Amino acid sequence: MLNPARIRILAVGKVRKSWVREGIALYRKRLPGLTVVELRDSTPEREAAAIRAELRSDERLVALTEEGQSLDSRTLAARLAALQASGEASRLAFAIGGADGLEPTLRSEACWRLSLSPLTFPHELARLLLLEQLYRAQSILQGGPYHRD
Repeated sequence: MLNPARIRILAVGKVRKSWVREGIALYRKRLPGLTVVELRDSTPEREAAAIRAELRSDERLVALTEEGQSLDSRTLAARLAALQASGEASRLAFAIGGADGLEPTLRSEACWRLSLSPLTFPHELARLLLLEQLYRAQSILQGGPYHRD
């Protein structure tokens, strides 16, 4: 089972587009307890330092990067459930970098590098896509009607 209260999104930059904010609000309402932390845009090194400073000692870092592992929604759901079920990664922090992406050293420190797509997305859209996929994963794991094969 997926526990949204044990998931945080550490996202660089503000969401400026109203339609993206509306989508984010919708999925945050569907994922009670999930936290989104907005960090200031800066250089990749400063953004990485801010992410490290925000990361809790009991959280495992998941770096969103186009070079990361690309999964279908069912496999993503299973992987998230397995990570949360294991004692070592029951809390997850997904990091979304700014315009230049995540700093390479931070990416290498992550327990998992995830790609939402081989395409490159603006950080605002990546945040919305991640939230939608987390909601879809929860629905898959609960046997809900949201995801259709």
